[in-house]
Amino acid sequence: MPRVKQRTEALRERGLASALAVLAEEGVAGLTTRTVARRAEASVPAIYEVFGDKAGLVREVFFEGFRRLGDDLAALPATGDPLEALRQLAEAFRGFVVANPVLAEIMFARPFTDFDPTRAEDKAGVKVRKIFVHHVRTAVDAGVFTADATDIAHVFFAYVQGIASAESAGRLGGSKQAVDRRWRLGLDALIAGLGQAPAPARRRARSTQA
Repeated sequence: MPRVKQRTEALRERGLASALAVLAEEGVAGLTTRTVARRAEASVPAIYEVFGDKAGLVREVFFEGFRRLGDDLAALPATGDPLEALRQLAEAFRGFVVANPVLAEIMFARPFTDFDPTRAEDKAGVKVRKIFVHHVRTAVDAGVFTADATDIAHVFFAYVQGIASAESAGRLGGSKQAVDRRWRLGLDALIAGLGQAPAPARRRARSTQA
């Protein structure tokens, strides 16, 4: 008789949940198909059957991370103040990275040599990118920023992701008060800088006045 396939949605969900738990408890080094299979109460061949290989397992974790982050950011309450909305966005992103440091590492640092996201897999972050662009464009439409919304969104995202990773790695200080103060300092400086007119525009204005 042919072997009954063990690929089921329930096993896929158990395998993914097990992979996330292993990463949270043991870090990147602890993630193997064997540890995931043991935690999911499944055989190693069954895990391979569902995910293909370890890279396939990491790929599912990668997608799940962006799904969770996108859902968190999309659930932020609406506010009539575009700058406050950007601060809420930064704080929600920060909270996700700090609460899920290893998952965030897989999403943004790519620590597994056998998993290199393709252009198609990079689309996992489209929802997150669209949320950043939406909030920045709202600020541009309100006159808070004057540069291109997509350019600003890229800069804003890069800063928030970088400083959140620094906090997660313990590089922003040893106390919550110090970390919070440095977050505010950096974010205030970034927003103030983005709110200024681009340098070429300022030079043109001075030249016209002269």
